[in-house]
Amino acid sequence: MTARLLPVLLLASARVAAQEPAGAAQQASYAASASFYFLEDDEDYLQPTVALDRDWLHVEARYSYEDRDTASAWIGINLAAGDALSLEFTPMLGVVAGGTKGIAPGFRGTLSWRSLALYSEAEYVFDADDSSESFLYSWSELTLAPAEHWRIGIVAQRTRVYETDFDIQRGLLLGASFSRLDVTAYVLNPDESPTVVLAAAAGF
Repeated sequence: MTARLLPVLLLASARVAAQEPAGAAQQASYAASASFYFLEDDEDYLQPTVALDRDWLHVEARYSYEDRDTASAWIGINLAAGDALSLEFTPMLGVVAGGTKGIAPGFRGTLSWRSLALYSEAEYVFDADDSSESFLYSWSELTLAPAEHWRIGIVAQRTRVYETDFDIQRGLLLGASFSRLDVTAYVLNPDESPTVVLAAAAGF
């Protein structure tokens, strides 16, 4: 398992926000991330995501998020409000193809106050082949940054990409930032059938 972790650790999970001087032309920012799932009773898998943001426009592509061997493409609108208590919110619409096919409205957003942050992303996939297979996917994190470059918190996930005994999986997370690189380790269901996730990304 150690050999398989190395490329994931080199990728790591990160978000980079581009800051522009007042009146300057808006620059595009890019992000590439990967989450490696280590499953106790199923085959391990990698879930990569790439994204582009330019002003209000958000474009994103995911693989193995909604289902194994399934890709999705997204377009959304970036919205932001607040200062001390800030909200970043992106409603999106996606097309899903592969093992699962359909249309998926969704969102991603972060609510921040001082060293606290609540991040959530969710989507509802309307299955084109069988409406009874339509499903809600979600991932949420509540984190505290006790020191610069570090964060701890709790996480909850609802997925059908792999079999689980729980409708909603819950767990703990520990993250560290290194310049434009941020590494996060998650343990879901730590007391029973634990799932370990290493998330990794780089922003440009």
